[in-house]
Amino acid sequence: MELNAIDMSDHATHAVNEHHGFAHPAPVWQLLAVFFALIVLTFLTVLQSTFELGNLELGLSLFIATIKAALVIMFFMHMLHDKPLNAIVFLSSFIFVALFLGFTLMDAGAYRDSIELKEVDSPRAVRATETEHSAEAEATAGDAAAEEVH
Repeated sequence: MELNAIDMSDHATHAVNEHHGFAHPAPVWQLLAVFFALIVLTFLTVLQSTFELGNLELGLSLFIATIKAALVIMFFMHMLHDKPLNAIVFLSSFIFVALFLGFTLMDAGAYRDSIELKEVDSPRAVRATETEHSAEAEATAGDAAAEEVH
């Protein structure tokens, strides 16, 4: 019975005096820098969506998203300080996702001739006409209300 009491006290002393593992191997300033880089990249994604880039839009969005995912994996998931096997697994998953997306986009190009294209107004043009129509409706309603008063 006395042996267990000694073991437990040694375990308690051991837990207090030594630190096992790592909680955050990166300094706080580095984590904050990565966080703000992610915020800037998010704003960049939103900003690039306002431009009419055509087919380049998808590629640019995926490129920015890949950079953001790499930052999260390297710093917040601590892959820089992890075993190389885990990094290989993550990189191989990114390669397979890139292959799947690439083959899907290549396959979509094969059906381009059989797809009927429909002309659609850009979202900015639709918003502008909706704003014009609502302004006209308000003006008409205001004129009708003014005539009823007189």
